[in-house]
Amino acid sequence: MLKRFMIERDIPGIGDFSLTELCAASRASNKALADVGPSIQWQHSYVAGDKTFCIYLAESEAEIQKHSELSGIPVGKITEVPQIIDPLTANN
Repeated sequence: MLKRFMIERDIPGIGDFSLTELCAASRASNKALADVGPSIQWQHSYVAGDKTFCIYLAESEAEIQKHSELSGIPVGKITEVPQIIDPLTANN
């Protein structure tokens, strides 16, 4: 079963990266995901200043660490996200 994780990455200057540089980072991530296999999925990332906040589905933190090693994209902090709320939660 895949769990949801938020990965905080410290990447100096990423907020100023060009589209070309962001595409290169995405390609490196996608290649690493293919190498790790179906036990990890990248959903999306938020880029803010010198950080990214990435949402992944993975079996464990070990898959996230392996992805980081293969992609060359550093991991600062990994937090499991067991619950999500949004405006629709109020309707329950």
